[in-house]
Amino acid sequence: MLQTLQQMLAPAVMERLTLFANHVLGGEPVAVDKMRPHAGKVVQIEVVQWPALLPPWPPLAWRVTPAGLLEWCGSERDAAPELTVRLQADNPALLAVRLLGGEAPPTEIAGDSQLATDVNWLMQNLRWDLAADLERVFPAPLASAIHGAAQAVSRGVHGAVQGLDSLRDRWRR
Repeated sequence: MLQTLQQMLAPAVMERLTLFANHVLGGEPVAVDKMRPHAGKVVQIEVVQWPALLPPWPPLAWRVTPAGLLEWCGSERDAAPELTVRLQADNPALLAVRLLGGEAPPTEIAGDSQLATDVNWLMQNLRWDLAADLERVFPAPLASAIHGAAQAVSRGVHGAVQGLDSLRDRWRR
């Protein structure tokens, strides 16, 4: 039943993730300019050491559009990637906290060297401007307060996950 639910929800989630990635890319003209020359190329993300108890990831492959944005390849099995990004995910909670906190996760990149250079630049320099997005929806003082609260929660969760991670390491010894 869990797999059926995942099969139903995965395409919708991946389409929303693609919209979000394009929102972040589109917010930085340099990022779009770096991606335009790679139009038609496919970037695949492989999640390695994902816990077996959790549902598997849907296909994580995106084709670069002529506009320098991304389109999800969905269930296209013939979309051979020009670039593969391997994402270490043995601790999904810590990975999520790091991603939300703007930290680059541990990765390994293989494939087209120029595309790898540009994707690496994106991973190192591109950040979501949550504060600016909040100000589009809420008045500036409220947006600032929400942003501050979100940062405090993120720091707290990050600390808790790191503590649990160190406890897990001690337990294994």
